[in-house]
Amino acid sequence: MIYNKLMRFYKIEPIHIFSKSQIRNLLPLWVVYLFFCFALNDINSIAASVQDSISISSELRKLNEIGDLPKYESDARSYQISSYDTTGGNEDGFNGKYSFLRRNPDGSLVIFDVVGAGVINRFWTPTPTDDTLDFYIDNPNKITFSIKYLDLFSGKCYPFVSPLCDNQLGGYFCYFPIPFQKSCKIVYRGKKLQFHQIQYKLFTDSKKVKSFSPDLNYHEKLVLEKVKEKWNLIQKDILNYYTKNEFLTASNSVLLKPGNSLTIFERNKGGRILGIEFKPANTFEGLEKQIDIKITWDNENRPAIYIPVHDFFGYAFGSQSMQCLLLGTQNNKDYCYFPMPFDKGVKVELVYRKNDQNQTPVNVDYTFYYSEHPRNMETEGKFYAAWNRSIDPEKGKPYYFLERKGKGHYVGTILQAQGLQPGMTFFFEGDDSISVDGESIIHGTGSEDYFNGGWYAFMDRWDAKISLPIHGALDYSLPLCRTGGYRFYLTDKIPFNKNITFTIEHGPAGNEIPVDYTSVALYYCDIPDSKHQQQPTNNLTTVYIPDTLIIFPQLMTYNVWDKVAFDASWSYNTGGMSFTYTVNDESRLRISLKDIPHNKYKLFLDFTKFDEGCEFSIWQRQTQISSWFRTDHISPVRVEKLFICDIDIQDFKDALTIRFKTDEKHKKLFINRMILIKAE
Repeated sequence: MIYNKLMRFYKIEPIHIFSKSQIRNLLPLWVVYLFFCFALNDINSIAASVQDSISISSELRKLNEIGDLPKYESDARSYQISSYDTTGGNEDGFNGKYSFLRRNPDGSLVIFDVVGAGVINRFWTPTPTDDTLDFYIDNPNKITFSIKYLDLFSGKCYPFVSPLCDNQLGGYFCYFPIPFQKSCKIVYRGKKLQFHQIQYKLFTDSKKVKSFSPDLNYHEKLVLEKVKEKWNLIQKDILNYYTKNEFLTASNSVLLKPGNSLTIFERNKGGRILGIEFKPANTFEGLEKQIDIKITWDNENRPAIYIPVHDFFGYAFGSQSMQCLLLGTQNNKDYCYFPMPFDKGVKVELVYRKNDQNQTPVNVDYTFYYSEHPRNMETEGKFYAAWNRSIDPEKGKPYYFLERKGKGHYVGTILQAQGLQPGMTFFFEGDDSISVDGESIIHGTGSEDYFNGGWYAFMDRWDAKISLPIHGALDYSLPLCRTGGYRFYLTDKIPFNKNITFTIEHGPAGNEIPVDYTSVALYYCDIPDSKHQQQPTNNLTTVYIPDTLIIFPQLMTYNVWDKVAFDASWSYNTGGMSFTYTVNDESRLRISLKDIPHNKYKLFLDFTKFDEGCEFSIWQRQTQISSWFRTDHISPVRVEKLFICDIDIQDFKDALTIRFKTDEKHKKLFINRMILIKAE
């Protein structure tokens, strides 16, 4: 430590009693010592004296330093306040009925009110306002600080700064920690509040908590800057977390043949894996997902991880997708930097399952970063990942991410969600729910909400894949009726002492919409799973491609020629937007089909006839492929499924163009949806 080095440098022997002259002589030494502790950020020197305390700094470090991820939090319990419909319906914030705890005489709303020592880890909402939030910390009668609700996420109000507090994917999120020693109350001064979630942690044992103040000290500012720097890093690398002298490296290249299993990393004594990298990542792409990663700790009877490589690294429906802080794919490299301690040994295998197709051997380059520092059995858990695929789960029952006994904490979710009914992704209305040690602690407001998003199928919201540091969307396709997301827990990891059950609904209420879900639940635990967990098989790992694809105008990609005007309206019949196009004879509307799987389809149109309806036909470039159709009618009438033509979608033919015939009265086309059905 710096202190000991300075003592030796100044040739001072350890003594217990100092004279006044000795104290005066030592003052410069202590000034130098404190300078080095702060300026050089000797965190261990500071943390040693406050290791049992909770503060802004201690919580921020969890967003930056991952070495403590395996550590238990036995003295803490996670909870969440949210606007979910407590009757079991889907009124989760639309009218604000369930969005507050109580209304004050002045009309303001109490939205959070807890007693005890704790910390708020996360705020989320898709509907912030310009109204004020008042925070009462440790004194229910005195405001500690006030902030405009929107500025909790805007980055304009220090210390609530980006990228910890931001807005993407339709959801506004804030991960800046707010600790409190005695109590915390939040009052919303507006008259109506909609969707929100506030996740927090209460400490069961007596904890010394340094309560939140918006005026950060020097050290808190320093730690915040380090978190911002880490979260803003574009390149994902093991050196983001460790120096070169903190790990050993094992690298090699193997030829993996169909039907073979190869051990690629093995240790026969305690230690910990700090990082895993595979190249080239495109080796694992495709619709079959035939290669699995299998990791076994300490000769346990069941592997801790037995998952298709595709799913473990956050691919989505056959393609690379996720690029988060600790896990994902970048520059054709798969990476995982979750620390994985073990007691006696580890065995890592790659399994190439054989099928009845023409498979070829593949080359895989791998690198393992590890240390010989074994697990502390009293304070740390081992890393586990539960893989699950459920095709059309039983109606009335939720989908299970994890059901597990033991002591540990939950740290991450990856989900690929496929609807089995073509159309809008209504299955993603389902709420997440977590019970720990027999107590319900968390109930969410919707699936994209759980992943810190909001408003699926809305342009520039939850409508495409986006990777952020600890959450994101893996995919979104209305035609294919599928999406997916991921979320990882750092400050907000969810501890359990006896058991945990984590589920999510498929559908707005009642779990009635047929789906095909594939998930990975990441957690630390003290004991291996007592049940036989689901393992990959050829029948369970093939990506589902629907035969019927529905294209909604709201997320179409267009090119237009000449004059084309748009008017959008919500259609309760289809669950999406309907568009009315105002055109002339020279107008062209070209619609991209690049995201549609190549095949031959029958094209149907869902449209509305009305008194201003024009004629139209379908073309592929300069080739007319349909007849002309009239859409005029004396009064509005919906035509739900009119056959238009056969269409072949392939390379260089991945679009269609609508042409028009108009006159002075008939110059509009009202489209609800386009429907593609795979030809026999």
